[in-house]
Amino acid sequence: MKRQIIQIDEDLCNGCGLCIPNCHEGALQIIDGKVRLISDLFCDGLGACIGHCPEGAIDLIEREAEPYDEKKVMAIISGKGNNTILAHLDHLREHGENVYLNEALEYINENQIEINLKSIIKNKSEPVKHIHNQNHQECGCPGSAPKSFGALKPEELTVSVDQPSRLTQWPIQLHLINPRAGYFQGADLLLSADCVAFSMGNFHEKFLKGKKLLIACPKLDDGQDVYMEKLKALIDESKINTLTVMIMEVPCCNGLLQLARQAVSSATRKIPVKMILVGIEGNILDEEWV
Repeated sequence: MKRQIIQIDEDLCNGCGLCIPNCHEGALQIIDGKVRLISDLFCDGLGACIGHCPEGAIDLIEREAEPYDEKKVMAIISGKGNNTILAHLDHLREHGENVYLNEALEYINENQIEINLKSIIKNKSEPVKHIHNQNHQECGCPGSAPKSFGALKPEELTVSVDQPSRLTQWPIQLHLINPRAGYFQGADLLLSADCVAFSMGNFHEKFLKGKKLLIACPKLDDGQDVYMEKLKALIDESKINTLTVMIMEVPCCNGLLQLARQAVSSATRKIPVKMILVGIEGNILDEEWV
């Protein structure tokens, strides 16, 4: 099986950081004045960062997808300096990849690499944020780690199964909508990641009621430049009143909020934007005006 992954030409990289916000997996960081791929494990190979490099320092290459080997990765990363090593270790810790973290620490000990590990070791007891998944080398996304959780008990379900829909327009996929449609004029708009409604039993009544709906996936959808233009048209021409962005807690989903922010920033009109962060069990983790 072949896999796509980015490759950085450090001679061309000027450390501007324009690619960083477009890596929704958090696999890129600026270290010692250069952009570094700190986690081969979490590079999803979509190449969203490439179009934002003014120096042409990032390419997408295809290679055989060998099983992920943390010590081979460490052999490459260790040549980038101690700051890159620490960033890689911290990234593994933050994503709950404790098995790989231990292998990395073993590599450091075996090769007698002198590095201050206090900050990493101190935090190793923190709760795991993502379940370890042997298939990460294929999917590259910590948000795709499998997890099961309890369903509602029969007595917790409502009596009526015919809950009314609060959807008042069609289509809803951002690629398909006409941003100048009459029903968007002066509307309060809800821009939701595809998965949100499936994780929340009260999505229609609590969040969609009184709003026009758009859905999109920042990881899987192509043509995000089209999304940007449509959101700007909704703001400037349809004069939407407010924009609420609902995203899931998985790292790649943050790209939808970034897209909304960029659209608002580049639009002529200024409107309030609210972010609602949803956990994979349907709970609200954060809610704020941004």
